[in-house]
Amino acid sequence: MKQLEEKRRVLVANRLDLSQGLGKHVVLEGLQLALFLQEDGSIHAIENRCPHKGGPLSDGIVSGQHVFCPLHDWKINTKTGEAEGGDNGCVRVFEVELSGHDVYVWLDDESNSLFL
Repeated sequence: MKQLEEKRRVLVANRLDLSQGLGKHVVLEGLQLALFLQEDGSIHAIENRCPHKGGPLSDGIVSGQHVFCPLHDWKINTKTGEAEGGDNGCVRVFEVELSGHDVYVWLDDESNSLFL
């Protein structure tokens, strides 16, 4: 029988430190994350590494729910983590929770193993 994965909520940022149209790089327990504040006030958290050549997505150009990798312009959906526009690949997406101005990301045991 497979054991249920246990998730834990970890504080990663203050909502007031995020700006629409700009990514924010966050290092969390060895994980490289990119946070993106959306027009509707929601926040998306994804792996900060383009699936193509590892470019830092937090430095990319943001357009709505998409970020364009600063290295080769791959279009990544910040909600689903999927590459779009003819590119193939995906990045890990993390569940985000807001509590007042505190931004939390939910991690599981597999999260750390993906970034080592």
